[in-house]
Amino acid sequence: MRDGETRVMLAVGEVARRSGIAVSTVHFYESKGLIAGERTQGNQRRYHRSVLRRIAIIRIAQRAGIPLATVNEALRDLPHDHTPNARDWRHFTETWKDMLEERITGLIQLRDQLTSCIGCGCLSLEDCPLRNPDDELGKRGAGPRRLLPDEELLS
Repeated sequence: MRDGETRVMLAVGEVARRSGIAVSTVHFYESKGLIAGERTQGNQRRYHRSVLRRIAIIRIAQRAGIPLATVNEALRDLPHDHTPNARDWRHFTETWKDMLEERITGLIQLRDQLTSCIGCGCLSLEDCPLRNPDDELGKRGAGPRRLLPDEELLS
């Protein structure tokens, strides 16, 4: 906690109400390490109010189709016990910027090329710009490239 920052702790029900999610979702996010809470002497869960910002980020990312593992990795460096400062946010946004640009480019490509693929119905592994752009799989050699794990495709 920083100097001058009031420590406001919220009960799980208050977190759920203020963030618009179910109590079970709060518990799920905590079990996945996306948020953190503390136990009171009476063994009740309490969360710093900054958890509301983290939950908002999680929800927006989920809506954009970003996997929780990716969200968790990005949130790892943000503090759980106080509101992030400008440096914290700068680091967070820099971490996500390239990933988001890549997703945007992919979605634009999908949008722009989807109608031609639906129109022809080919989905050819050799020529289809959606499934095999620029015949990248062919450049990697013969064999069932689509059946190999992603790690092997990248090597």
